Amino acid sequence: MRARPLRTAAAAALALGIVAPAVPASAGASTGSVDVVVRADSATATGAAETLVRDAGGTVRRDLGVIAGFAATVPGSVVRGLRGLPGVHVTEDAPVRLKSGEGWLNQIGSTLLAPVIRGAGGDKADKRDPDATDTPTGVRLTGAGVGVALIDSGVTPVAGLNAPGKVINGPDLSFESQAPNLRHLDTYGHGTHMAGIIAGADPATVTGAARFQGVAPGANIVSVKVASADGASDVSQVIAGIDWVVEHRNDKGLNIRVLNLSFGTESTQPATLDPLAFAVEQAWAKGIVVVVSAGNDGFAANSVTMPAADPDVIAVGAADSRGTENRADDVVADFSNRGNAVRHADVLAAGRSVVSLRVPGSFVDRSYPAARLSVTADPAQRLLRGSGTSQAAAVVSGAVALLLQQRPSLNPDQVKRLLTATAKPIAGADPYAGGSGQIDIAAASAMKTPANAPQVNLPATGLGTLEKSRGGVHVYDSSNDVMLNGEKDIFGRTWTAATWALASKTQNSWKDGTFNGTQWTGKAFGADISGQRSWSAVAWAGRSWAGSTWAGRSWADAQWNGRSWAGRSWAGRSWASADWSGAPWQ
Repeated sequence: MRARPLRTAAAAALALGIVAPAVPASAGASTGSVDVVVRADSATATGAAETLVRDAGGTVRRDLGVIAGFAATVPGSVVRGLRGLPGVHVTEDAPVRLKSGEGWLNQIGSTLLAPVIRGAGGDKADKRDPDATDTPTGVRLTGAGVGVALIDSGVTPVAGLNAPGKVINGPDLSFESQAPNLRHLDTYGHGTHMAGIIAGADPATVTGAARFQGVAPGANIVSVKVASADGASDVSQVIAGIDWVVEHRNDKGLNIRVLNLSFGTESTQPATLDPLAFAVEQAWAKGIVVVVSAGNDGFAANSVTMPAADPDVIAVGAADSRGTENRADDVVADFSNRGNAVRHADVLAAGRSVVSLRVPGSFVDRSYPAARLSVTADPAQRLLRGSGTSQAAAVVSGAVALLLQQRPSLNPDQVKRLLTATAKPIAGADPYAGGSGQIDIAAASAMKTPANAPQVNLPATGLGTLEKSRGGVHVYDSSNDVMLNGEKDIFGRTWTAATWALASKTQNSWKDGTFNGTQWTGKAFGADISGQRSWSAVAWAGRSWAGSTWAGRSWADAQWNGRSWAGRSWAGRSWASADWSGAPWQ
């Protein structure tokens, strides 16, 4: 039994804030062509599909070995024929492709993260408290002592994130948690990229242009893994992760003050009802600044994704620097959600061609080798570039860590006010998509602390449904041909909104590793096989939503050898064109 996400044409998946590569102008609707991702069950089926594409005048654009398939542009009339081939599975990209977002294949020449930090004023943020009367110290903020929770696809301890204590692994709530060789590790490649932007830090022994530093290199990352290499993750797993962060925020050595959520769903219910919105509001109320990507559906999107749609949190859109460090020519990135008068991005941060740390052999790395950097400063190709509101949210999370190091007493509303009040508007920007403008960390750190005036918004009740929160995207058990839908979590347990909402509000949704009546994880911190501080795990002996037992699943068919993923390379757990990002990679 393997779980994989299933996407309907009408909705986006848990949007990690990544966008798809641009489509050549010749592949437009005027030619009647469409972009597809083809996955085949055998080499013979792959060959037959490629032959049909070429014979019909289509183009095989990219081999996708990671899913045993390929991406292609074909005449629309050929799609049915492709689907009729034995062992061939076809998904159209056209309904969800962004007009010109470039995702991991961005070729704009950002080198390291330093220009982004300088552009945002992070190099000028000073430790001096602007409310005090002393003189500037001249010491830069680093985010030291601040824990940033990252609910994502895990973090692999690559160079820049492998210092002792830099990354603390919270519970692995993903489908890979049952494989000790995969537990906590980022088989997808997204979580590590975010962690590097937020708090990556090469040791001082690395000098010159080769040294990688995140926005808040002194901060710690608390990683809660909810997505596996194929992107499989359900809303119930994300909510469980948020609740865990809130309940353990003050555990020894964590000091979680920031929560980064570089994803979103196209929920079909308002934030006042959505359980994701309720979960992030509980984090906000407990003093955790929640930073969320606004989504990558572009200016045509008249809303932001959930939980960015919740008015309390900091919703982040993406700015495009146009390849220069000077902000004078910056624009709102064309993939950033526009939103509407009621709810749109609060602030912007760099989101085009942002460079961070690469996980060799991960899904992103294997699928997008052109995203790797081959520059003098990175001869080992440790880095890769990506675009999206995911990266923009990570930049803001790092900025928040700097402000909280400077003034630990700031509450989330004050942090949001500091960032929005000092943001620099983009000239001529759309009034919704542009929000308050691009963050200015130096200006925010120099601004006196705002009065403690809580935001006045209609509170979320959490009494909506999981199904509407999923927004049409579901995890799918291919072995049993069963999709997870309705008011059930990944174990098939009934989800009672009122019961969960009360437990979440009182910080009692987790009890000794049990969530919603099922043992999801262990009970305490220990050390994993690499010696990292990591939350303990348990075997999933219960039943899944499909009715079969988790104990019968085989997850150990891929191994991490320090450089690449060997074994099955995820072909059995991929879901063709759609993934956890909510936009097709191909």
